[in-house]
Amino acid sequence: MRIFYLLVLVVFLAIIGVFAFQNQEPVSLRFMQESLAWPLALIIGVVYVLGMLSGWTVVGFVRHSWREVAEHQPR
Repeated sequence: MRIFYLLVLVVFLAIIGVFAFQNQEPVSLRFMQESLAWPLALIIGVVYVLGMLSGWTVVGFVRHSWREVAEHQPR
């Protein structure tokens, strides 16, 4: 089963590599009055990492809240 997971990971990384190689043109990104020109693959990567970090934060907050509620319930 490990070989299968390794194969899936290699295929996934190859697809990401091809996508990044084919999308090297700069894309203009505007937020408020600021403008950036970055490659599309880099923008997607940064947004993905920020999404992971915010997701971990939300999950950690929910777990902590759930433990607090579970520990303070009267029996």
